Amino acid sequence: MSKIEEVKANVEKGKTKLVPGLVQEALDEGSSAMDILQAMIEAMGVVGDKFSSGILFVPEMLIAAKAMSLGVNVLRPHLEGGAAASLGTCVIGTVKGDLHDIGKNLVSMMVGSAGFNMVDLGVDVPAEKFIQAVKDHKDVKIVACSGLLSTTMPAMRETLAAIKASGLSGFKVMVGGAPVTPEFAFEIGADAYAADAGSAAVKAKELALSL
Repeated sequence: MSKIEEVKANVEKGKTKLVPGLVQEALDEGSSAMDILQAMIEAMGVVGDKFSSGILFVPEMLIAAKAMSLGVNVLRPHLEGGAAASLGTCVIGTVKGDLHDIGKNLVSMMVGSAGFNMVDLGVDVPAEKFIQAVKDHKDVKIVACSGLLSTTMPAMRETLAAIKASGLSGFKVMVGGAPVTPEFAFEIGADAYAADAGSAAVKAKELALSL
């Protein structure tokens, strides 16, 4: 098993004590920081799938996320430009009326790991707060709206309508969450939909580079 495969396997298992050392060993062997990061994103994708299937539960998912976070800390100086904000700023929050944050927190960590400066607005975020955050922060490239309840999908629709109506530009809007579908994302005018934290990180990078 290659070091990158070891990193991937141990992130999946949530081996917080082993992952940082394995990441460093992979770097020492000549693996690129982006390849190692991609392996960890893939590992979290597997964890997300197992969580969705009921094989893993919240504690296992959070410990895997913690393992990845520790690995990313080792990678950070080696990622493009050595700067966490090399791709710009991502504003993220769970829409008004929804108090769920586990999915959002995972996405925030993954997108941050991909090279964004994260501005996490938390949960139950009204549209105006998303808009104000874009005004308050430099170089916002992504606004990510999360919703975990079908009852808050209208709030997501209203949030996107308000963002579009604000006249602000220079960024893309990404949506996701359990009840959200690609069709709904398209219908409400989002620029992208992400099914899980791993794909959110990949999609956010693609969107930022397209601007």
